[in-house]
Amino acid sequence: MAAKAGATPATYSPSPTTNKKTRPPLFTDVDWVRPDGRDFHQCRPAFLRTGAVNAASGSAYAEFGNTKVIVSIFGPRESKKAMMYSDIGRLNCNVSYTTFATPVRGQASENKDISSQLHKSLEGAIMLDTFPKTTVDVFALVLESGGCDLPVVISCASLALADAGIMMYDLVAAVSVSCLGKNLVIDPVTEEENYQDGSLMITCLPSRNEVTQLTITGEWSASKIHEAMELCLDACSKLGKIMRSCLKESASTSQE
Repeated sequence: MAAKAGATPATYSPSPTTNKKTRPPLFTDVDWVRPDGRDFHQCRPAFLRTGAVNAASGSAYAEFGNTKVIVSIFGPRESKKAMMYSDIGRLNCNVSYTTFATPVRGQASENKDISSQLHKSLEGAIMLDTFPKTTVDVFALVLESGGCDLPVVISCASLALADAGIMMYDLVAAVSVSCLGKNLVIDPVTEEENYQDGSLMITCLPSRNEVTQLTITGEWSASKIHEAMELCLDACSKLGKIMRSCLKESASTSQE
């Protein structure tokens, strides 16, 4: 946040008096309404499309509310000679943000951390032994950050891998939940994420009902974790159906 004229320059260190943002009245009212008018347990409408980048082996575009992501897949290609021999394939993930992705330039999340989490989420779903000594590159670009960037990137990347013909055990769907006071809100927008007490994200293989990654931040009670996981798993199952429907529609269109 830029410092006001004449004020002491802002630093990247937390304020010595508090390390938590003051929650606006919107999130403290008993009957508060979400910024986009959704119910607490209602996800944003999802728009998915494959074949967004012609030059790539496979690609996908995802739009969840104001969060817009495009993912391109290149390969499998021969691994660099400097790399050690491997009987299984390698997965290389890179996530970047456009300069206009956030209202304030440079406000986007740490790219390396998101790239690492994307790799962890996808690695367990890909049949790496089907392309030994080769590498598959996953390049994700966040066009607009509107909240829940990582789950959208993961789901979109999974769709792009399927579009590229990469052998997978199942598609990967990801959903997150934010804890705001006593309420759990699914698929939060940026404003909700800024004032959350904690977050929980699940990445799973919907058809196999297997979790590939679970990320929890903040303080949670056992009952809240259980409730949040149930919400995420149910939403992942529904998102998986939408993703499969997108692939079927794409396949039928290409055959015509």
